[in-house]
Amino acid sequence: MVAVAGMPPRPRRIEFPPTRLLFDIAPKEETPSRTPWWLTLLRLLAAALVIFAAAGPIWNPSTGLAGSNAPLVILLDDGWSAAASWELRIKAADELIANADSARRGVALVPLSEPTRDVTLMPGGTARVALRQLGPKPYSIERAETLPAIERFLKATGDCEIAWLSDGVDTGRGDEFLEGLTKTIGDRNLTIFEGGAPALALVAAENAAAKMTVKVLRADGGVAAGTVRAIDAKGSPIGEAGFAFGPEGRETEATFDLPVELRNDIARLEISGERSAGAVQLLDKRWRRRAIGVVSGSTSETAQPLLAPTFYLTRALAPFADVRLGDRGIAPQQAISQFLDQKLPMMVLADVGTLSPEIRERLTAWIEQGGVLVRFAGPRLAQADDDLVPVKLRRGGRSLGGSLTWEKPQHLASFAADGPFAGLATPNDVTVNRQVLAEPDAVLATKSWASLEDGTPLVTGERRGKGVVSLFHVSADMRWSDLPMSGTFVEMLRRIVDMSGYTSAPGAGAAGQTKAETVAPQRTLDGFGAFGPPPPTAKPLPSDFRDRANADHPPGFYGPADGPLAVNTLAAVDRIAPLDASALHARHASYSNAEPRDLRGILLSSSLVLFLIDAVIVALLGAGIAALLRRRAAPAALALALLLAAMSAAPAPAHAEDNDDFAIKATSQTRLAYVVTGNADVDSIVKAGLAGLTLFLAQRTALEAGDPIGVDPAHDELAFFPLIYWPVVPGAAKPPQDAINRIDAYMKQGGTVLFDTRDAIEAPPGEGGASQTPGMMALRDILSSLDVPELEPVPREHVLTKTFYLLRDFPGRFITGQTWVETLPRDDDDETASRPARGGDGVSPIIITSNDLAGAWAIRPDGQPMLPLTPGEPRQREFAFRAGVNIVMYTLTGNYKADQVHAPALIERLGQ
Repeated sequence: MVAVAGMPPRPRRIEFPPTRLLFDIAPKEETPSRTPWWLTLLRLLAAALVIFAAAGPIWNPSTGLAGSNAPLVILLDDGWSAAASWELRIKAADELIANADSARRGVALVPLSEPTRDVTLMPGGTARVALRQLGPKPYSIERAETLPAIERFLKATGDCEIAWLSDGVDTGRGDEFLEGLTKTIGDRNLTIFEGGAPALALVAAENAAAKMTVKVLRADGGVAAGTVRAIDAKGSPIGEAGFAFGPEGRETEATFDLPVELRNDIARLEISGERSAGAVQLLDKRWRRRAIGVVSGSTSETAQPLLAPTFYLTRALAPFADVRLGDRGIAPQQAISQFLDQKLPMMVLADVGTLSPEIRERLTAWIEQGGVLVRFAGPRLAQADDDLVPVKLRRGGRSLGGSLTWEKPQHLASFAADGPFAGLATPNDVTVNRQVLAEPDAVLATKSWASLEDGTPLVTGERRGKGVVSLFHVSADMRWSDLPMSGTFVEMLRRIVDMSGYTSAPGAGAAGQTKAETVAPQRTLDGFGAFGPPPPTAKPLPSDFRDRANADHPPGFYGPADGPLAVNTLAAVDRIAPLDASALHARHASYSNAEPRDLRGILLSSSLVLFLIDAVIVALLGAGIAALLRRRAAPAALALALLLAAMSAAPAPAHAEDNDDFAIKATSQTRLAYVVTGNADVDSIVKAGLAGLTLFLAQRTALEAGDPIGVDPAHDELAFFPLIYWPVVPGAAKPPQDAINRIDAYMKQGGTVLFDTRDAIEAPPGEGGASQTPGMMALRDILSSLDVPELEPVPREHVLTKTFYLLRDFPGRFITGQTWVETLPRDDDDETASRPARGGDGVSPIIITSNDLAGAWAIRPDGQPMLPLTPGEPRQREFAFRAGVNIVMYTLTGNYKADQVHAPALIERLGQ
């Protein structure tokens, strides 16, 4: 037993098949024997989408029309209220015409602003051409006036389908038009297209004592708040005022809390972001709050100030003028002398009698130059022998209703039809107890602005030179009449104040003057509210025109440049309301319904998504993603970490990312700027060109500018630079609207943009060839969204030709292109008259050339020119640099060289 336990058992040999065990292990990765049916369906659907996209499908939504084969009549609202969404309306009309043309239907186009236009059927192609020639009118249209022409056409044509592209705004007589349209169209199919941007308007601007207010109107809900901008005659902004409508309100006010000096400089009010003539209110000298000097010869101001003439005059003038009284303790003639020194446009003398010859001469000269003198009678004037009155006076006064006279107190009878008080209601509560009488003569009736019941004048006036002299034949207090206590007295003074500082004011009352002077249009607004030259149909209007604009008198400025008359789209009493067309038996559609949509992009995108899904599914079915992740987990994690580290360590883009650094760099020195186009070759040449011009400026002038900076108008602040050079690249994408708006604001705030198309050599021969180059076409696309003033080639007498060098033209690499600047105002209406070098102290906000100035300025680091010149005339590059110097000096210094003090030096240099 012991021996057996101490010996181990004998080993046995057993066969072990390890390969056989491997066959029994189920594989974790399997490949299906065939593709699942749902995956096949997914692939077929993706392929079908690609096939459909290749066919170029277009979705044509329902236009809202009945779809008949009768001729199509399109009624188009084309007044100022349609301008805000004009492009949308034109697209809708164009689509309607295209559909009618494909169905071989005739089309009649009826702009509702043209009642005298013949309504005729035309082919679709002709109608589309006529449609493109239309534009919004800058005045309110009278839809009802077109009903007779529509009725004649429908009677002659018979069955028609009518589409009315409405702006939804009733500016007057809307109910009359709807009622007439219902009777005119009868049982014909009518579809009304509605929608688009809501219309806003400005009316009733008033320059009050401490602020300027303007009413903002809307037809219905939509815009709840906004901003009104105030701009001066040069286009520079003066201030902004916000406005907000109530939940259901259609009228609100915007208020400008500005000093009176700034408010008097406002020439244009406009709603920011609105493109219509109704959103613009033009102001002339009638809206200026004039400073008026009041001098009294009475001694009652200190003893009884509430009964003094100055008290009544101040209260009557305060709502619309700044009243200035003479200093206490000085004589009336000293006060008159002070006001003459201050060059006030109007003075009121209350019972001031005898004047010294010196004061009389100064007053006479002041009146001849445009001053308005208003005098009130009183005991002193009644005893004086004075010729500064419009009529010769009898010495002494006339008492009415006293115990020693048979005559009764008189009432006002009427106002002269050709005087400044024309149209005022005659008050019944004004009684005159005493007056100074005028000597009867042949011209007394023509100088009488207001008369009493017995025919004697109450107010007389006449024009002397550019000014006016008027006389109230009663006192300015309550001693002689109760006129100062009436509301008519305030309105009479307001009418006279309107004449001050305005040389063509109505109601001069001069002998032989039977009608008001007429003034010609100077520049007018188009339907989008932009200034332009007057249309051929614009007619002169009377200088006392106070009505709203119409087809013969579009809104704008009329008369001389130094004292224009403003005509606005809407009158102060006008209001707008929504046009309720629910009474019409018509279909209603929106403008967006008529826009076709290309479906290729949607189909291709959908097919791409399906293919990506298919790829993911295949990878999941084959366990490829899991295996890849298992094998590549560590390298992938490492690569991701390196990528994140590189992104965090990468420096930020240097192009104006840091606003503070950019501002410091731009303002540390005067620098020229250029617009980065994205074309590396163009940008490098322009940068080298501006660097060469900067070096030339440092060598020839006192300006030591810094290196030029490239800017992106959509993101960078532009106000740091006096001049921005914009090389126009043909075929480049149009800048975004935000960039256009920033450029527009930069130009309106005093900056200058130099557009260079660089293609003068490519201009086709013949007249107008320069405007057909690719660069010029690209420039037109850019300028189509900018509020650009009227342009002209640089005149010979322009300041730009003499700011530093005396130049005749502005060559660059080429010499055949013209240089364009803002049009200069003429001194008179004569086409051949010479014009001033520049109106005001500003510069042209835009300069256009095609001579490739930067290409001529560009120099290499070794100082050699970068590009050759064409035709390479002697000193061409020198004159190109000189042109650049003049442009830079012009933008920096304005038009000080236009002063006559420089004329002798310039003439001497020209002689040399």
